[in-house]
Amino acid sequence: MLLLSFPHLLSLLLLFLTNPPPTLSQPTSQLTILISIKASLDPQSLYLSSWSPTASDPCDGSFEGIACDEKSQVVNVSLQGKGLSGKIPPEIGLLKSLSGLYLHFNQLSGGVPKEIGSLSELSDLYLDVNNLSGEIPLRLETCLISKVSLFYFLSNFRGKVRVLVTGSVYILLQFSYNKLTGSIPTQLGSLKKLSVLALQYNGLTGAIPASLGDLIMLKRLDLSFNRLFGSIPTKLANPPMLQVLDIRNNTLSGSVPTVLKRLNEGFFYANNTGLCGAGFSTLEDCTASDNLNPNKPEPFGPGSNSLPKRDIPESANFNTNCTQNHCSNQSRMPQIGVIFGAIGVIVALTITGLVTFLCYRRRKQKIGSAFDTSDSRLSTDQVNEVYRKSASPLISLEYSNNWDPTAEGWSRIGFSQEVFESFMFNLEDVESATQYFSEVNLLGKSSFSAIYKGLLRDGSVVTVKCIAKSSCKSDEAQFLKGLKILTSLKHENLLRLRGFCCSKGRGECFLVYDFVPYGNLLQYLDVKASSGKVLEWSTRISIIQGIAKGIGYLHAKKGNKLSLVHQNISAEKVLIDQRYNPLISDAGLHKLLADDVIFSTLKASAAMGYLAPEYTNTGRFTEKSDVYAFGMIIFQVLSGKRKITHLNRQGAERCKFEDFIDTNLDGNFSESEAAKLGKIALLCTHESPEQRPAVETAIQELSELSIC
Repeated sequence: MLLLSFPHLLSLLLLFLTNPPPTLSQPTSQLTILISIKASLDPQSLYLSSWSPTASDPCDGSFEGIACDEKSQVVNVSLQGKGLSGKIPPEIGLLKSLSGLYLHFNQLSGGVPKEIGSLSELSDLYLDVNNLSGEIPLRLETCLISKVSLFYFLSNFRGKVRVLVTGSVYILLQFSYNKLTGSIPTQLGSLKKLSVLALQYNGLTGAIPASLGDLIMLKRLDLSFNRLFGSIPTKLANPPMLQVLDIRNNTLSGSVPTVLKRLNEGFFYANNTGLCGAGFSTLEDCTASDNLNPNKPEPFGPGSNSLPKRDIPESANFNTNCTQNHCSNQSRMPQIGVIFGAIGVIVALTITGLVTFLCYRRRKQKIGSAFDTSDSRLSTDQVNEVYRKSASPLISLEYSNNWDPTAEGWSRIGFSQEVFESFMFNLEDVESATQYFSEVNLLGKSSFSAIYKGLLRDGSVVTVKCIAKSSCKSDEAQFLKGLKILTSLKHENLLRLRGFCCSKGRGECFLVYDFVPYGNLLQYLDVKASSGKVLEWSTRISIIQGIAKGIGYLHAKKGNKLSLVHQNISAEKVLIDQRYNPLISDAGLHKLLADDVIFSTLKASAAMGYLAPEYTNTGRFTEKSDVYAFGMIIFQVLSGKRKITHLNRQGAERCKFEDFIDTNLDGNFSESEAAKLGKIALLCTHESPEQRPAVETAIQELSELSIC
């Protein structure tokens, strides 16, 4: 696969904007259009059963995810996280009043239909985290570029730019979690209504353009986890609405502008070893050599010639004095030059991409060979591609016979030898407990781990989570801090960590937990009355209260314990012990895992409805996002269903118990308690995080419920 530079991709996408795609012929009604859309998005009719071809009016509230205006025209299609596995049909382009299309966090495949480009009212388009593919249709006309009003790109998890659409306002430019290279184009500074620019987790190089400081509507700028260099332009503090500036994990240097202190906790700059500055707690004061020459322009500023020319993106010389149909004759000769120049650049970039790719493959081969150490035993997960494509640097830990518990790294993070030894397992212990990772003991697998049941020599039953080193954080100090956090978590509603060990030879780390015999909460949902797994009403209340207490412990700041956001609470993460006590698993696990691994788990979380809606815009987890997931679990426990629908919410709002209480209970529940739990669930899943209660408030409300 060729690696395309970011400026190249941007130029191609700009060209596509200039010529609206053709539209389909108009079917007879909106109902016909929607049924055709359903057949493509949900070919097995598993999730959109409410979209009935016999309906009288799709705007009467019966069609899930459909919102209409006062003229009964469809204006919103909201089907995010529904598990859809089909394709996006061209019929979408026939919903001419559509202003919002939300299909993110699904399993959609295929390409993006060009007909979407004809939706002149579209202002919100969310297609990220799918399996979309294909190429963007190109139009080689640049005269209409000044008329473009919405420039909205979204990426899916496979890391390719997919979508472009035109509309009324700039909303978002998001290229995060891709493999883009090259420099950040200076012309981005001309997108005056851009509110979010997210370019994290790419291979971008060069300096940060000072022109980004001209984005007066900018609220969030995320350039983290790239290879950017140079100084931080002072102009980046200019956008009056800027709340978040994230430049972590680059190679930036020089003095940090003091004006950025106004962002407070919204400014993230860690892991840029060349930065210095006064007033920033983790930065050293600058010396005379660190400070920039005041006469030296900022990166990409006017007259700057301090950077290698190949790293400075060239702005496209678009002629804005164009008619609607063609450019003036004076502009045609420069355009021809631009076209031939572009062809040359494309050829050069293609060659560069091939060379980069070959170097990348050779580097990967070298990394792979590093696993060939004295321990030649095979990894438990080799069959399922243990070493993922984006392998992290190896963590040089060896917890076996030659492991040294007094290693300097542990003491440096405050991990005492006594505490560490109490959690230490040898590799032989883990292998013996699991019968050398026998398939008989395999409990389950995920994209980054395998879980086995084991029996220790002292007779206790455990589960062993095996994680490939390439799925762990690449920074060893951060990984060790994560382990320290896991060992510090102790609560009656959290799954207890018994210990850990890592094997450099196997290329894996192992977390040893207590075994929980009654499975997870997911196994008690969507069950038949005859299955023996129908939970009694009092048990449901107890489980909800226990989950809330576990989350409350994680969020609390007590003594040396810092507040911790779980990030991935779900019914599957809630285990049930022999007393039907809920135990939250995987608390703090994100502190060990690489960020791209964490990102890859979001699709499943969104498909089940646990992902808070604000995550799409902020890209961050908070305590309120945990509360949102908790609210969804309350709905699941009350209804006995895995998928929560609009009908369940309406039932809770109107106290229609038949719509949100499990029919398997046969009426054996307290209506007053059910009504209160329904209200708590509604508050916890409020669209606005500000309107959701803190978990401490929810615990207080829940404590008033009786458990008989």
